[in-house]
Amino acid sequence: MTLKSTEQSLPGVLLIEPAIFEDDRGFFMETYHMEKYRQAGIARAFVQDNLSHSRRDTLRGLHYQLRRPQGKLIYVVAGEILDIAVDIRRGSPAFGQWAGIRLSAENRRQVYVPEGFAHGFCVLSDVADVIYKCTDLYVPGDDYGILWSDADLGIPWPTHRPVLSKKDARNPRLKDMPDDFLPVYRP
Repeated sequence: MTLKSTEQSLPGVLLIEPAIFEDDRGFFMETYHMEKYRQAGIARAFVQDNLSHSRRDTLRGLHYQLRRPQGKLIYVVAGEILDIAVDIRRGSPAFGQWAGIRLSAENRRQVYVPEGFAHGFCVLSDVADVIYKCTDLYVPGDDYGILWSDADLGIPWPTHRPVLSKKDARNPRLKDMPDDFLPVYRP
């Protein structure tokens, strides 16, 4: 079984299209195989899996961890989302740029968002179940966020009335984030 890996407009952000085997019973796919994903450009080991269940127009993000950064492999097992990665690494040639990919249970695509990027998604279907594998454990107090509607980023979210957490609604714009609260680009 092989998988296809395509780097997106941001270096390190990968669209993964796993091999899918379909027949009259349904389908089979590997959602993760360490050696195959390593060959596709994801060398980090995953140590935590998360599942979120959200309703239409829920917008989660844009989140990141600073001292214990997490790379994330994201995929959808029910519904559809618009998944967003933003390069927030100080000194990066792509600082403030973003990439967006539609992920769904139907297209069975995955996206890898490396450490140093903010991540978020918006639910396009009635509900969505999103799984994401993380390269480090979540540490309370090490979670940060960038305002989802930051005009300087210009992300065309597919809703004008998102369902947000109180915390996400109060996140600062990227330009207002103190430098020591942003990851550093290391080529």
